[in-house]
Amino acid sequence: MATETEIRFGILGCADIANKVSGAIKLAQNATVYAVGSRSLEKAKAFSAANSLGPNVKTYGSYEEVLDDPDVDAVYIPLPCGLHLRWAVLAAQKKKHILLEKPVSLNVAEFDAIVDACESNGVQIMDGTMWMHHPRTAAMREFLSDAHRFGDLKLIHTCFSLACGEDFLKNNIRVKPGLDGLGALGDAGWYCIRGILWAANYELPKTVIASEGAVLNEDGVILSCSASLHFQDGKIATFYCSFLSYLAMKITAIGTKGTLDANDFVVPFGDKPHFTTATKCWFNDVHTAWEPKPIQHPIGSDDLPQEARMVTEFSRLVREIKKGSKPEKKWPMISRKTQLVIDAVKASIENGFQPVEL
Repeated sequence: MATETEIRFGILGCADIANKVSGAIKLAQNATVYAVGSRSLEKAKAFSAANSLGPNVKTYGSYEEVLDDPDVDAVYIPLPCGLHLRWAVLAAQKKKHILLEKPVSLNVAEFDAIVDACESNGVQIMDGTMWMHHPRTAAMREFLSDAHRFGDLKLIHTCFSLACGEDFLKNNIRVKPGLDGLGALGDAGWYCIRGILWAANYELPKTVIASEGAVLNEDGVILSCSASLHFQDGKIATFYCSFLSYLAMKITAIGTKGTLDANDFVVPFGDKPHFTTATKCWFNDVHTAWEPKPIQHPIGSDDLPQEARMVTEFSRLVREIKKGSKPEKKWPMISRKTQLVIDAVKASIENGFQPVEL
């Protein structure tokens, strides 16, 4: 049974990612899974049983029933992004706070409609970019903000690739134009672009140029692509995302005095993730080593995984709204900027890899 301090979540849909997030909701001390809705009651019940949600969790055979439940405070929406506009807007109209899977929409116009509904109804919205909530991310931000150790940001590179099998490439929702029609750009590329914007303190680039060589399937969905982002002050960012290359998830930031690297910035390798920094390094006299050597910064074992930390922060914001605070605007702003760059890369590919101005 939910306590007074717990935010009661309804889950709309039983996608694979919902298995992980339902577990994160269970781990968060200020949240609980209250209801699960699917297009069939049998599927909702099977999901609840498979994730050991307990006998008190309500199960519904439609998404509407979850939204109509007056005891549901917030909803987690793991549906394909082609369905986000309909269900996120309806959730906001029903006064439900929204934790929305990425990509947040098919384009920024759709996301603006979702945000308008959230603002009109006073509800919080946050996207499901989990690595943003890891304590390592805050530690990396501290280094990037240090003028003496890192200096001014000059270049950012990110990549996220997954070697997906034949069945995925033919049947997964991420390769279907009517579902998650942004393909690898919306899935893996979302993390890459968010990493770039995060490193740049959410400054938007002036120009986005997709690189030639993007791979699309027969339905026109992007399976692999890369792009460069050019900023007003001269700094440059590049990224690569793919469903066709082996697993990699890297971020590198280069400043005028130092560098930062993390080889697992989306999903940490294990319980003790680290990142590497170098400050004012040069070669030794015979050019056989670096002096001083780069430093690894382990974060150490954490009591909560990044997924649960995301749920905890979202639930904290919802609780504050219940006490009279206004929704936090930072999160929809960050989501919108990420979507804007996604749209620009897609437009550049569609226009023969021409520059797109933002």
